Amino acid sequence: MIGMGGRVERHRIGVVGLGMALKPHLQSLRELQERVEIAACYTPSEERRDAFGRENPDLSITDSLERVLADKSIRSVLLLTPPTTHQDLVQRCAAAGKHVLLEKPLEVTVERGRQAVAAMEKAGLRFGIVLQHRFRKASRRLAELVGSGDLGALVSASAYIRWWRSPEYFAQPGRGMKARDGGGVLLTQAIHTLDLFQSLTGPIARIAAFARTSPLRRIDTEDIVCAAIEFGNGAIGAIDATTVSYPGFPERIELACENATAVLSVETLEVHFKNGRTERLEGSSAGGGGADPMAFSHEAHKALIVDFLDAVEQGRHPAVSGREALKVQVLIESLLRSSDEGRPMEIEP
Repeated sequence: MIGMGGRVERHRIGVVGLGMALKPHLQSLRELQERVEIAACYTPSEERRDAFGRENPDLSITDSLERVLADKSIRSVLLLTPPTTHQDLVQRCAAAGKHVLLEKPLEVTVERGRQAVAAMEKAGLRFGIVLQHRFRKASRRLAELVGSGDLGALVSASAYIRWWRSPEYFAQPGRGMKARDGGGVLLTQAIHTLDLFQSLTGPIARIAAFARTSPLRRIDTEDIVCAAIEFGNGAIGAIDATTVSYPGFPERIELACENATAVLSVETLEVHFKNGRTERLEGSSAGGGGADPMAFSHEAHKALIVDFLDAVEQGRHPAVSGREALKVQVLIESLLRSSDEGRPMEIEP
């Protein structure tokens, strides 16, 4: 935004939620400081505010969400709160005229997610969801190849998310429980890969799934899931997602197409064309699939934040808008419903 005298004004943003998800966002915002100003940081926890203040003495911390929402100089709010709080907070931001960048998932159910999207769209505000895997360099290259038609029509495609979460991870109060997290491996861990997967393959039309809770944990959400899937063009494939696979392995997407097969393993892409040509883009193999869920680069987060800022400035939707993020919510809800009802499920386009 250009201010008086032609001076470029920084985009003032409020950060709501100072928990585990904060680290890559804060690192990204600090690196974007020429463009972004962190105007206020809020969490209802006094203990977390104090700890955050000691580590970040240069940032403004408040004990009032109302003050953040009432500050007309704050254009956007970055919401990093538990999933079950999202709908209410998004609606409050919409009423206050704030654009919102929301940490995944959109919500814990499709219906609650739709209500959040409707509130932001009715207010004419930008609404982005943090599904950052689409912004990795290798993911973008694969999307280019799919979009150009170089790979040819999809024949078979599969996604494998075989991760590990330690007993210490689940020792945190409420971890893995519907009341706190809203869902298990699908909503909490695999959602990033599933969002990227479906953005590359196109809509999944039919699914037959099994979702279970393993005997390793005392939780009430799923931690082992597998499914057979059929795509809109008739191609078929599989989804395999778990957090019981010690010590945790790189997530993998494979697209077998008419002209080539592409394999995306975290941030490394290999494409094998039938005419003998190969393409390889080397990247990190660390995607947070092991004991440390935050063991990944923040660069994709930063690219997503830049896209969100551009969307606000340009008056367009972010690349992963709230409405776009509804697609993976529908997929996850269909997976779980198929398992619960013991039958294949048609997915509405």
